[in-house]
Amino acid sequence: MTDNCNCYHKAFNAACESLGIRHIRTRPYTPKTNGKAERFVQTSPREWAYAQPYESSAEREAALQPFLDRYNWERPHSSLKKQPPISRIRRVNQLVRRNS
Repeated sequence: MTDNCNCYHKAFNAACESLGIRHIRTRPYTPKTNGKAERFVQTSPREWAYAQPYESSAEREAALQPFLDRYNWERPHSSLKKQPPISRIRRVNQLVRRNS
């Protein structure tokens, strides 16, 4: 899900298509949806990018996927009654599961 900005539209759509993902756009002027994105933008630097010192950009990049896995599959979210986002998806069998 992204906002309606078209900066990287072609590249993003190509990536979605190659992964078999449908691109969903937020509705304009929808604070509830934008709030979810804004919360992630606040959380990711605090819990991933600047949570610890990294020796290099490559090391920081390597830490991104484990952070995303934890954020979506394990980390309790107060807006979801202390459940992770994956708990909101009803048909888990249709997901590409993370490798654990």
